[in-house]
Amino acid sequence: MMNKPKDWVFSDPRLQDLQQDYDAYTEEDFEVWKILFERQIVNLPKAASQAYLDGIKEIGFTADKIADFEDVNKRLKASTDWAIQVVPGLIDDDLFFGLMNNRRFCSSTWLRKMEQLDYLQEPDMFHDAFAHMPMLTNQPYVDFLEKLSGLALKHIDNKWAIELLSRIYWFTIEFGLIRENGELRIYGAGILSSAGETKFSLSDEPKHFEYDVRKILNTPYWKDKFQDKYFIIESYEQLFESLPEIEEVLEEMVAEEAK
Repeated sequence: MMNKPKDWVFSDPRLQDLQQDYDAYTEEDFEVWKILFERQIVNLPKAASQAYLDGIKEIGFTADKIADFEDVNKRLKASTDWAIQVVPGLIDDDLFFGLMNNRRFCSSTWLRKMEQLDYLQEPDMFHDAFAHMPMLTNQPYVDFLEKLSGLALKHIDNKWAIELLSRIYWFTIEFGLIRENGELRIYGAGILSSAGETKFSLSDEPKHFEYDVRKILNTPYWKDKFQDKYFIIESYEQLFESLPEIEEVLEEMVAEEAK
């Protein structure tokens, strides 16, 4: 993987050439988007990171209009030079990291049905768009994503290394908290798309830890219930600047596992 050109992923036969078919969205789709958007957006002014609140304005999302990836890509191009890559759902790790290493964020285009409003096993487009895309307007955040993905590609054939890096991704990109003006705020997409976890994550119920690379790499996570611990960064620059430590501790743990 290390010897491949950076843009290898775009010629990989597994990568499907998919586009968002905006005209295919139904009345129910628009209603689902509107319900989910309005239900969650009211919780975020006092809960979400300022980077997210600024980002959702910059990216132009509203309750009455399902996210239009053509418009999103124009805005991201002008902002951080990222873009949305349409995928059918979950894809192989090397494709996922390969795309992000080329500043392409993966998103499905299907929306949950009305009877699935509260729980999905696999993230849908509302999660991908509403929760993730506004943060793609923040430069240190996307720089972290790009470089973390490059580190994953370097170790892509080592399942233990990818498991460890998935913990970093999970406790930052999906379930990360940030301290702003002395108060906890949310930037993790897994929380931002969940009204229940938005309230829970900022409460006194779970444990809150300062951002600690070694501790995160030693902390498994679960996917089927609220997290019982969250890690707090002080800035998005801190995330980016932690990459050398992530690589150092990762390689130490991989070497220890191999003994």
